[in-house]
Order: sequence, then structure tokens, then C-alpha cells
Amino acid sequence: MFQCRNDQLGLPFERKNASQHNFLLFDEWLLTSLEGNEARDLLEIVEARHQTASTIFCSQFDTQGWYESIGEATLADAILDRIIHDSYSLLIDGEVSMRERRGIKK
Repeated sequence: MFQCRNDQLGLPFERKNASQHNFLLFDEWLLTSLEGNEARDLLEIVEARHQTASTIFCSQFDTQGWYESIGEATLADAILDRIIHDSYSLLIDGEVSMRERRGIKK
């Protein structure tokens, strides 16, 4: 079962139900590299949702660095082919971080 690493609601996400949700958000996408079967699980999720449901990947990293973070080359190719080639990219860049802008202290 593919689960979020920081699931604050305590609701596990099962890949068998991946296509049943209209919207799926991966926040802090690839903050750490994928391990074990995570890339294979992710491929199943992305494949089930490809061109049928909305999926958003929020990341601090440029898409060019995703390949290495996914790991296994064949799986990375398949996953990124489905994610990047049928997507819109929004780059939010700036000198001042969101936390600084809002006065949030670390």
C-alpha cells in the first residue's frame, strides 16, 4: 500500500482506489528519494489516473532533478512520461520565502 509519509488525517491512500478520486495532491513531492517499492507503487497510481483525473505535484525541485530522485531508470521514465508530458508547470520563484513574507519565525 502506498501511504503518505506525513498523513496528518490518518487516512491511508490505497493505490487500488487511485482512480476513484477526482483530485490527488502530492505535497513536498520528492523531498526525499523514493525507496523500495515506492516507485512501482507510484507508477501504478500515475497509470491509473493518467488522462482521467487531476493530480498535482508540489515540489521545491526543478522537474529535471526528479529522474534521479525516483531511482530506477525504467520506472522513472514511465512515471515522468505520464506526469511531465501532459502537464502544466507553474514556477513560483522569489528572493523572499513565504515564511519571511508572512512573518513566520522558524
